[in-house]
Amino acid sequence: GHGPGGHASEDALSPYVPGGFDHATWGADVTLTPLNLCVETLDGIRNHSWSRPAPMTPEGEVVSWADRIAYVCHDFEDAVAAGLVSPETLPDLVRGACGTTRSSQLRAFITSMIRATQETGRIGMQPNEAEALAAFRQFNYDNIYMRDASRAQAKSVIDLLRALVEHYASHPELMLGGSPSHTRIAPVRSDEAFHDAVGFVGGMTDRYACRQGQALLGFDESRLPKGIDVT
Repeated sequence: GHGPGGHASEDALSPYVPGGFDHATWGADVTLTPLNLCVETLDGIRNHSWSRPAPMTPEGEVVSWADRIAYVCHDFEDAVAAGLVSPETLPDLVRGACGTTRSSQLRAFITSMIRATQETGRIGMQPNEAEALAAFRQFNYDNIYMRDASRAQAKSVIDLLRALVEHYASHPELMLGGSPSHTRIAPVRSDEAFHDAVGFVGGMTDRYACRQGQALLGFDESRLPKGIDVT
């Protein structure tokens, strides 16, 4: 899954990874390597994002669709709860296809996938719901992700995570034993230390990252991402 702060964590960690940080490929190629998972499972994890090549198995394709359905619906629900948008602002196409509540939206998109797969023998979604899902995602980008408040939140995530990576790369002994892969101390600020720091910070929860920002960096709560309980 995503690192602390969601998608903003990829922007935060990308400068430290050749080619940029992608949570899907990092998870498959680095974090999960010790588990000796089969090729098909790793491919499904690596390629579950739509920016990646299509997965090699039907199961992987289902996961890819499920990922998009889940984040579109849940992000909208969170934005409604936060007062950023209201259900009535959804485009008519979206409201007509899947309704305005998370339960009705999930039911509509999942049912459409099942029917499309039964009818065609291929993993997919019926055209009406597929068009609605695309419009729903675009609505979220225009009205949630690109808002000034959302951009400010992303900047606070980026500032925090980059500061943590720099700190851990300068003090690699702090990562020793923090996860099964951290069993030796890399040279200070070496490529290996930064690689370890990216994995260490990228695997944190939102709350733990904020707490480490306070404990290790002296970050005041006003500098931390909003809406995260650090008590």
